[in-house]
Formats: sequence, C-alpha cells, structure tokens
Amino acid sequence: MSEPLLDIHVERKSFASTTVLTNIHLTLQPRETVSLLGPSGCGKSTLLRIIAGLEKDFQGELLRTGGEVAFVFQEPRLMPWLTVEQNIGFSDDQHYDKAWVTQLIDEVGLSGFAQALPKALSGGMAQRVAIARGLYSRPHVLLLDEPFSAVDAFTRMKLQDLLLQLAKHHAIALLLVTHDVDEALYLSDRVLVMDNRPSSIRQELAVDLAHPRDRRDPLLAQLKVLSLTELQRAHVI
Repeated sequence: MSEPLLDIHVERKSFASTTVLTNIHLTLQPRETVSLLGPSGCGKSTLLRIIAGLEKDFQGELLRTGGEVAFVFQEPRLMPWLTVEQNIGFSDDQHYDKAWVTQLIDEVGLSGFAQALPKALSGGMAQRVAIARGLYSRPHVLLLDEPFSAVDAFTRMKLQDLLLQLAKHHAIALLLVTHDVDEALYLSDRVLVMDNRPSSIRQELAVDLAHPRDRRDPLLAQLKVLSLTELQRAHVI
C-alpha cells in the first residue's frame, strides 16, 4: 500500500467542557473515496474542518503528504456579485487561469454559463460551480461536507456520478461527510461509521465493488443493512 495522503489522529477535540471527538485515527490513500456516517452533531464536520486546517485547537496529530486539500461545503457559498467564472477562479487579486477555469466549467457541465451570476443558477448548478471551485487549486484531496443534501434525488444521483467522474479524471481522493447511507456506499471504497458524542469510529465497512456501480447491487443492499444497524447502535449510546 502506498503512503497515505492523510494520516490523522485526534486524541481529543472539545468545545468548552464538551468533548466531541476522541481517539480517532483516519487515513486516506491516493485516489481513495471514504465516507463518514454518524448521528447528527457527532463531530463529522468538525473532523473535516480539522483536516482542512480550519480548526486547529485539538489534541493529536495531522500529517499530510499529498499537497493541496480543498473543501466543498454543504451550501455552494458563491459570491452573488461574481460570475460563475469569477467564483471558480476567485483569488485576492482576481488574476486567475482563465483557460483552466473554462476547462473546469466544461467538465462540470456548465458550458455557456461562465458569465452567469449565481442568482441565475439552480441549486444543482450552483453546487457544480462549488465543485469546480474546489478543483481549481488542483488538490490531491477534496473534502466534502454533505454537498448534495439540498438538491432533489435525481439531481443528487447525477452529481454523485459527476463527482466520481471528476475524481477519476483528476486522480484525487475524496473524504465525504453524508447522512445518506446509499450515497456513502455508492461512492466509497470505505465507509466509517462514527459513534455519538464523544465520537470515535465504531465500524469500518469496506465496499469491494468496482466502478461504475449498479445502485441495485445486492452487496450494496447487504452493506446498507450493516450500516443502518451500526448507526442505530450509535444513536443509543
């Protein structure tokens, strides 16, 4: 096995007197997709923020060997006064690689919308812009915090397939927080089920299926039962 892009050990993460995360060890291999499942408020998003460097006050160690890490949030967080093109290539001085932005716009299926403002976009289109913005820095790891929770089921499936396509094309690893068990199993090589607070990883499920996957595959159905069982146990802790 190659050296992991991420190797993180969170001994403890607390907010005031409340411990949120404890004794978590997580690795992410090149080109691997890993999903985090767990009860609401168990600390999944906090763990992503630690990995992204947005949350530095924790006990433990974070090792990155793979260079750039980018973050896609639950909401697209587009700047309403900037065009699609400007949102993707945004920098402090607004000097960006226009050819690269144009390529990303095409890859996420938004050709013809480069000069559109966010108010002209649907929710799914806005999240495509957010994904393209995440890819702009050419990251080795893309962190995603429930990126498809605000769109309808059909759009969600299309965006899931787009994400897999982009990850393969750009040879990046994905670490995803989701509450959707089907989404986690469809996308991931591994699914990590977290306990309720104080949260640790209670179960790791390997999804040994090649891509592209059939959403009706019996193995996915079996793994869904296991995942739901572990989630139920986590909720009663």
